[in-house]
Amino acid sequence: MEKPMGVSAAEVRELSAAARARGLFLMEGFWTRFFPAWGRLRELLAGGALGEPRLLRVGLASPLGGVQRLVAPELGGGVLLDLGGYGVQMATALLGGGRPPQRLWAHGCLHPSGVDESVTVTLEFAGRRLAEVTCSMAAELPGAATVGGTSGWAQFPTHMNCPTELEVGGQREHFPLPPPALPLCFAHGTGLRYEAQHVRECLLRGLTESPVMPLAESEVVAELLDEARRQVGAAGPEGAPATA
Repeated sequence: MEKPMGVSAAEVRELSAAARARGLFLMEGFWTRFFPAWGRLRELLAGGALGEPRLLRVGLASPLGGVQRLVAPELGGGVLLDLGGYGVQMATALLGGGRPPQRLWAHGCLHPSGVDESVTVTLEFAGRRLAEVTCSMAAELPGAATVGGTSGWAQFPTHMNCPTELEVGGQREHFPLPPPALPLCFAHGTGLRYEAQHVRECLLRGLTESPVMPLAESEVVAELLDEARRQVGAAGPEGAPATA
């Protein structure tokens, strides 16, 4: 299912439980995790090339105020559900090992409709690991994401949600996109092929969950987005501040 899997953690938990009870495959569509550049970053971290990861800084923003669904509380609007999840899932994966942080702080600005418009979320994980995730639908940023370790750093210089470049200690590595069979209308769109190939492999193996994007981690991300929306006072689908 395309991210976000649900407009609240309760919805995500309900969907996960239904899929598990029926033995059906279900995965949240965070395409980021299937790009070769993402795999290369995970490889570097697992191999200790950066030392122990301690810091993560993400900034993802695009002027999207003209998109009606994003400004409508009843449609699950707001920047956290649309863009914020990319940075939050990166933090849980790289700093938390799929587990939630010890603490979360969120502050931001609301759109006149009541949904969250610009937000910064700080997450503190065990081991003195800190992530700062900024997202906005009222401005534009290149989409950089930088992870700092005790002996090095690496960065997606642009498009952290669909990365094709990785900079490691000042040296850039490039990961060309696969060619399109048909033209697509958004940046790096042909990268959806990586996610589709992964799902096919899971189905051929008879899996009901993805080992790369497991349901338990989708539940964690949804809970963190709920809490961030609650702290900034954003309106939820019923027009009231979002709650878990």
